[in-house]
This record gives sequence, C-alpha cells and structure tokens, in this order.
Amino acid sequence: MSRIPMDPDAIRALAALLHETGLTEIEIAEKDSRIRVVRAAEAAEITTRATPRREIEEAEPPASVPTPTEEAMHPGAVLSPMVGVAYLSPDPGALPFVTPGQSVVAGQTLLLIEAMKTFNQIKAPKSGTVTRILVSNGVPVEYGEPLMILD
Repeated sequence: MSRIPMDPDAIRALAALLHETGLTEIEIAEKDSRIRVVRAAEAAEITTRATPRREIEEAEPPASVPTPTEEAMHPGAVLSPMVGVAYLSPDPGALPFVTPGQSVVAGQTLLLIEAMKTFNQIKAPKSGTVTRILVSNGVPVEYGEPLMILD
C-alpha cells in the first residue's frame, strides 16, 4: 500500500494554493491514501457608500433575516453532508420529495445531492414537519450548509 507522505511543507503549499485560487478545498488521493485541505469561507467584502442623513431617517428598519449560521445552529437543521448540487425532486418536472408543512418520518428522502455524477439521497435524521426549505433546485451546496429545517 502506497501512502502519501505527511509533509507539512506540502500541506502549507496546498493551503497557499487554496488562498491563491479562491477554492475552499483541495483533495489529493493516491490508492488508499488521501490528503484533504479545507479552508473556511471568508466573509463577503462589504462595500459602503455615503448615505444622506434624510435617506437614513426615512429608511425602514431591516427585517430580521436569519443568518446561515443561525439556521445551521437550529436544532432541526438538516445540514449538507457533502459538496454538490441539490435537487428537490427525483426527476426534472416531478413533484418535490417534500414541501414546507409536510410531515416526514426518520429516514425519508428529503432531497438529492449530486456529487461526482452520483445522486446521494439526503434522508430525514428525525421525524417532524418541514418548516423551511433553504436551498433551491439545481443550486450548488457546500459541506455543512443548512438545507432545510425540521421541527
């Protein structure tokens, strides 16, 4: 069995490559061994502009919008176990696996994630009611991203 040597300089080089290219992960596999380097997504750059005082005073306060981290921390959050493309129905034009307000049982298929030309069923971790679907059909998802909320 051939092993990829655990070279700290090689890992640093992979991390630098992630930074240079803007990628979030790199994986190198050789037979039964692999090295995977993942970096956390950076916060989006915020651009500001000068706003006249009157415009600020007249603007309505923003509605409370849950942040992705709040949704991921929800006790009923179903998180993506992999990077891929989410599909809410088994075939194009077919009815979705679940809809908001629908009751589900543990083990029921909620959606599919396509990764490396393989469709992976994402199943309900517990029984409950689908309160929110947080992804759209055909949209890429990241590892750990909240997909839907079950209560």
